[in-house]
Amino acid sequence: MNETVSIRELNELVARKSNFVHLITQGIDQTIVGQKHLVESLLIALLSNGHILLEGVPGLAKTLAIKTLAQVIDAKYSRIQFTPDLLPADVIGTQIYSIKNESFEIKKGPIFANFVLADEINRAPAKVQSALLEAMQERQVTIGERTFKLDEPFLVMATQNPIEQEGTYPLPEAQVDRFLLKVIIGYPTRQEEQTIIRRNIDGHKSEVRAMVNPSEVLEVQKVVEQIYLDEKIERYIVDIVFATRNPQDFGLKDLAGMISFGASPRASIGLARASRAYAFIKGRGYVIPEDVRAVCHDVLRHRIGLTYEAEANNITTDEIISEILNKVEVP
Repeated sequence: MNETVSIRELNELVARKSNFVHLITQGIDQTIVGQKHLVESLLIALLSNGHILLEGVPGLAKTLAIKTLAQVIDAKYSRIQFTPDLLPADVIGTQIYSIKNESFEIKKGPIFANFVLADEINRAPAKVQSALLEAMQERQVTIGERTFKLDEPFLVMATQNPIEQEGTYPLPEAQVDRFLLKVIIGYPTRQEEQTIIRRNIDGHKSEVRAMVNPSEVLEVQKVVEQIYLDEKIERYIVDIVFATRNPQDFGLKDLAGMISFGASPRASIGLARASRAYAFIKGRGYVIPEDVRAVCHDVLRHRIGLTYEAEANNITTDEIISEILNKVEVP
């Protein structure tokens, strides 16, 4: 009985805070045409206090999306263009000797912002990528002997171009695992493309207004943490993740030769957090199996290793995830 009451209270709480999602999507829609999945994924990452990796060809409004999100939330935004000659100090900052004060002073880098766009992250060498790693995972930056806490909310959106592999440094598995979601961005529809042309040639630039503030984001993140996750849903998440490690135990013998390594425990945590955020976006105070299924591809896509056999047969991680979702019993 208590459980029912608490879920009812949670539903009321979510209903009171649901205007937050409406305001943000309304603000983003002023500049972004279509790309509903991208906007929803950004919201899930923001509400789950995670980071997002976007993969798509140039010109699909990836940069514009996070810049607009920062403007709508009235938060600090910075963009880092990753290049082969970039140094860790260019990302996190460095110590500069001041002749006037005869001492070293800290000059903070662009990582000190609420929303950080790491553009073409796979163009920078491992040393720079690992500098970003501490900031993403620990929410802090060490410059010299001093450690600085990063502002909350803190979201890193990294982009990578799937078509140009020359002069790139593929992200190591350990770093890719730090991203809550990996989202593949597709082309707009014919109708959307027509709207994009119209908006961009009539010279009318819509002004993005701040709809919410960073403190409201932190409040809503706390609400998302309270969303009810039943034990059956927890078991369902564990089954999905275990099916990526031991597919034969779930009647998926064919997949055993396709997967070189399965998803880590971070994937289970990510599925639970993203499912809660998705339930909040849909206006519910509890998670249902459809929420888990809705976020599953984005959470697991970058956490499953493919064997040479799978690559030779052009089998993708998305196909493996779909097969697992079709086989694992839904509570």
